[in-house]
Amino acid sequence: MHDSDAAFFQRAVDELAQSLPDAALTRDPSVTIAYARDEAHLAPSAVPIALVRAHCLEEVVTTMTWASANGVPVVARGAGTGLSGGANATAGCIVLSLARMDRILDLDPVARLAVVEPGVVNLDLDRAAGREGLMYAPDPSSRDACTIGGNVATNAGGLRCVKYGTTRDEVLGLEAVLADGAVLRTGGRTTKQAAGYDLTHLFVGSEGTLGIITEATLRLRSLPDRRPTTVVASFPTLAAAGQVVASTLAAGLAPSMLELLDQVVVRALESYRPLGLDPSTAAVLLAQFEDTSADEGARALESLALRNGADFVARSTTDDEAEALFDARRAAYPALERMGTTLVEDVGVPPTALVAMIESVEDVASRYDVTIGVIGHAGDGNLHPMLVTEPGDQAALERSWQAAAEICQRALALGGTITGEHGVGLLKRPWLADEIGEVGLRVHSAIKHALDPAGILNPGKAF
Repeated sequence: MHDSDAAFFQRAVDELAQSLPDAALTRDPSVTIAYARDEAHLAPSAVPIALVRAHCLEEVVTTMTWASANGVPVVARGAGTGLSGGANATAGCIVLSLARMDRILDLDPVARLAVVEPGVVNLDLDRAAGREGLMYAPDPSSRDACTIGGNVATNAGGLRCVKYGTTRDEVLGLEAVLADGAVLRTGGRTTKQAAGYDLTHLFVGSEGTLGIITEATLRLRSLPDRRPTTVVASFPTLAAAGQVVASTLAAGLAPSMLELLDQVVVRALESYRPLGLDPSTAAVLLAQFEDTSADEGARALESLALRNGADFVARSTTDDEAEALFDARRAAYPALERMGTTLVEDVGVPPTALVAMIESVEDVASRYDVTIGVIGHAGDGNLHPMLVTEPGDQAALERSWQAAAEICQRALALGGTITGEHGVGLLKRPWLADEIGEVGLRVHSAIKHALDPAGILNPGKAF
């Protein structure tokens, strides 16, 4: 940066600071560096020139109006739990943190909806809904930290997606601040909405490239009629576990959760948070069934598991035991991160192609000589192969990138996607065109230019 550029930024940021409440903006590098990146540790990042911690809509409007007038890039950020680099700061940007906008503005048990600010933590909303006999269905593994704004921006999923769908299925309306500071309101509080383009769902999954989400109106659902029944089964091969998943869905069973862990993940979990799982098993399935058909569904899955060679099948005997199993599943990421440098994949395939995708991952791991732990929302075909390398082993890291590229290509070849729930961010940009095509890229660019002609919103992300 030239001296003249530095002087310009200094004056411009001084102007913004004077327009905001005291302490809303900081340039202290010891503070701003903590906002430089999300949990995608291999994605590039930079230290932002300033950090704005907004408390209300008006402060977001002020920040975006200033950024538009001065041509300064803005990267919106929630809790920083993302896994694609989508919230990573870029050179010369300011980071706009929405974590302090954390109020549940309305929770209507009759209409079964909630109106929330973007900094509300996912689990906090679910618990608040639970006190009214309701639930907020999307439940990412980071649900105790991740925020609704980030969930909406990435169309986050979670363990309950197999039954309830992703964040997009729960969003009824949004409030967003556009690049020029204008406030856009989309959708509303009604289930049916047929007026105009579906701008609400255009913003879901847009990763902060079209506007800054400042409020979300979300659908809530009824809690299950009874406590769920949980089944755990282990298998001598990963493909056998995948076949049980395919058979479960083909049989019309409807688990609320159906999760897959391979041997690498099981061993990592037993080292990190022991549960007594056999570290020699090749794969573990965790399933949960709700409502009046829970026992019937559990029995059917147990039968399918045994017919496909399961070497252990059991049901949880207490609520605490069931919760412990799924808490362990949610701990899979930190357990694997303790093993070394991780590159997290997020591919999705049609459930009928799950076995083929699992076999592809095993083949890729063998050919590239890379350790890959497979975590999967198996019921909806969303797999998270985590590629693990020794810290400092550059040759192994390069092989991991090559393996990740091939995993994405295999998923596309099977009719799938390069990202089921983490978003494109920085990590998936090299393969986006392979999925959406040239015309798709042109349409994306046209929409982006219409809403952000100067390109100041989260530049360099997604496409």
